[in-house]
Amino acid sequence: MQHSQAPAAPGTTPALSYDRMLEQVRRNGAYATRERAEHAVTAVLSALGRRLTGEERVELAARLPREAAEILAAQIPQNTPMTGWAFVKDIADRTGAGLAITRWDVGSVLTVVARLAGPALLDRILTQLRPGYALLFGRAELLQAA
Repeated sequence: MQHSQAPAAPGTTPALSYDRMLEQVRRNGAYATRERAEHAVTAVLSALGRRLTGEERVELAARLPREAAEILAAQIPQNTPMTGWAFVKDIADRTGAGLAITRWDVGSVLTVVARLAGPALLDRILTQLRPGYALLFGRAELLQAA
């Protein structure tokens, strides 16, 4: 198991094992158990897999641990644009959790995903997604003047 958190280049082994990813999510979310962290990872990566397409989707999957990449890749991307807040509400509806808990879960998972993606890929992912996602990934959302 590597302890480096540097993003893996496409086509290489991810920099983090699935167990270490779950441990980071567990710590971020202050979850009592690994199972609770895994539930959050599954819900959030499934939802993200329905949003991402193209090269960004392929490159992100290559940088995630295999188990996490499989969750992301198992989803069929949907063409319907969705804001960051609608993304959180969609996960809450699918899991039956409240909005505050779901928002916490999303942030706990996506901050780890952002580190694995690296800044350049994350910039491209955020460009593909609608407004409101940057904060979910732990980044300030910069708005351009009209």
